[in-house]
Amino acid sequence: MPPGLKDVAARAGVSIKTVSNVVNGYVHVAPATRARVQAAIEALGYVPNMAARQLRSGRSGVIALAVPELQSPYFAEIAGLIVQAAEQRSWTVLIDQTDGHAERERNLVAGLRRHAIDGLIFSPLALAGEELAVESGTPMVLLGERVWHGPADHVAIDNTAAAADATRHLRSLGRRRIAAIGVQDSPSAVTSHQRLAGYRSVLAEAGLESVETPVESFHRADGAAAMARLLDEGEPPDAVFCFNDLLALGAIRTLLERGLSVPGDVAVIGFDDIEDGRFSTPTLSTIAPDAPRIAQLAVDLLAERLGDGPAASGAPRELRVDHRLVVRESTTVA
Repeated sequence: MPPGLKDVAARAGVSIKTVSNVVNGYVHVAPATRARVQAAIEALGYVPNMAARQLRSGRSGVIALAVPELQSPYFAEIAGLIVQAAEQRSWTVLIDQTDGHAERERNLVAGLRRHAIDGLIFSPLALAGEELAVESGTPMVLLGERVWHGPADHVAIDNTAAAADATRHLRSLGRRRIAAIGVQDSPSAVTSHQRLAGYRSVLAEAGLESVETPVESFHRADGAAAMARLLDEGEPPDAVFCFNDLLALGAIRTLLERGLSVPGDVAVIGFDDIEDGRFSTPTLSTIAPDAPRIAQLAVDLLAERLGDGPAASGAPRELRVDHRLVVRESTTVA
């Protein structure tokens, strides 16, 4: 006979109610107690009766995460962290890739899987706030920069301030021709717009000319091509701020192929602090968003919206998460 709540409670030395609270993801359980219960669950191989739990609670124990693209290391990391945070509540996460297509995003927030999921964590690219407000039929938490003061709780970093920190770091090295790789004109390219604003603000303070290079997307090949254009068109830069780490890694590849040194000839900084940048040659200076905090807050906010407390129906909240400047070899001359 498979183990039940009573068996887990006996092994962990707690009440059946406490085991139920842990299994159902209630937050008001002491960390030490939760750890004991989880250890007992793993030792006994206890598997919750999901059908019975859904009948009792009206919940499936399943949430969805929708991001623009999973090939992006940043979104892949966020997805993994959200899965880990959801596991603490015994939730399963369904992951969807929207590619930034409006119809796919609209289907998600309109509740295409409404009966299969309890809530949605969503990083939109195509839909604006008013569209989300009209379409949404599922409890939702928003990520990213596309929608501010929208119809749902929102977790993001201050992209403009972070970009200013990256540019200010390059300026502190005495660099005077600082280029930006990652400019996009599309109204939906809010990340690019915000990072460009931060870059421009620092150059304006220093009385320096901006050198802005457009890209179609934020991938390595785009960074490599943009860097080649910078080197072929007029005076080359002595520093480059790339709007994400993939662009920066592509830019460094081109610089090295052209016989230039990084950072001796050109200092390069990226954004996101992906793992590749910690193992590249040279290692990559970058802006590091607090990705674990972003993931944990998103799951916690969704849990509150799915609960019975006052936060379940309160006004949408805007939460900003810290970032930090990480200085590595690509901007540090030995």
